[in-house]
Amino acid sequence: MSLAETLLWLCKIPSPIGEEREICDRVSERLSQVRLAAPIRRYGESIVVPLTRGHGGPHVALAGHLDVVRTVHDGPARIEGDKLYAAGAADMKSGLALMLDLAENPDRPAVDLTLVFYAREEGPFAENELGPVLDQDPELGKVSVAVALEPSDNKLQLGCGGSLHATARFRGRTAHSARPWQGENAIQKSAGFLARLAAEAPQSHVIDGLEWRSVISATMASGGRGRNVIPDVFELNVNHRFAPDTSAAAAQDYVRALVAGEAELEFSDVSPSAPPLRTHPLVRALAESGVVNVEPKQAWTDVARFAGLGIPAVNFGPGTQAQAHQRNEWTELPLLDVGRTILRRWLDKIAPGASA
Repeated sequence: MSLAETLLWLCKIPSPIGEEREICDRVSERLSQVRLAAPIRRYGESIVVPLTRGHGGPHVALAGHLDVVRTVHDGPARIEGDKLYAAGAADMKSGLALMLDLAENPDRPAVDLTLVFYAREEGPFAENELGPVLDQDPELGKVSVAVALEPSDNKLQLGCGGSLHATARFRGRTAHSARPWQGENAIQKSAGFLARLAAEAPQSHVIDGLEWRSVISATMASGGRGRNVIPDVFELNVNHRFAPDTSAAAAQDYVRALVAGEAELEFSDVSPSAPPLRTHPLVRALAESGVVNVEPKQAWTDVARFAGLGIPAVNFGPGTQAQAHQRNEWTELPLLDVGRTILRRWLDKIAPGASA
């Protein structure tokens, strides 16, 4: 089966976040037909696949999430010209296709290789199944390097920015809007905070020669009981994206300082950042294997989970990055073959006994 056919097969299996059982079952069934180093280990709707063992060199984990965001599509999964249209075509079933292709190719690279297919990446940090998989699996937390095959146009994207969401809750007192002095307008109480928020310019952080931009934004708002009622509660969702040199605790302190005690603050989703590790030998070897470019990962990805265990991890995948989460999402099929070539070149390069 060609890479394009494998990607189409994956995309025809619906897997919106929270509904990954069918795709996990079918990927497990497909992989049970190939030669594995040990049985597949399943955790919920996620699987760990020991592909090759006994080479004595680096132990590589390739990781990809099975779920996709709930986007709108005007037609079924299909190939038109050099593009494949489907939910998850770019993010990140293109990466999953490379993993399956590697498993089904009889010419395996001479490295110890583990494939990880996991659920619930496209939601809150605490619900992501990669966390418990890393906690429970006896081998996975000890790998030498991990690659998250997130869509990156075959660029090597190092590290990742951290992310937190917080609810800023402003409280007031209701009154009739004809007599506003009898109440306290919770929406208008947020004016000072919103002014400070609007004045916050992106902050540059250069790490290993790569630039991240720390940013903060209000992304959702909710308040009011009626058009003629002074609102007593107003809530803002605040999203802060922070650079790899900033801890999650420091990022929370920054948000607290900006709110300045004017609202109740509740942190609902805190995801740590990950360092780029540009000079790590295994990372450098991938950078030298024909990647399109080396750049920082401005967004958050699960490389942070591996980094939390002291495992160097990077983002590299063939999906068309700009199409992630888009209506009528598509990916460019030629990128699949390029990604396979780069990935295989890197695995051969780091294999024991390979020439430098």
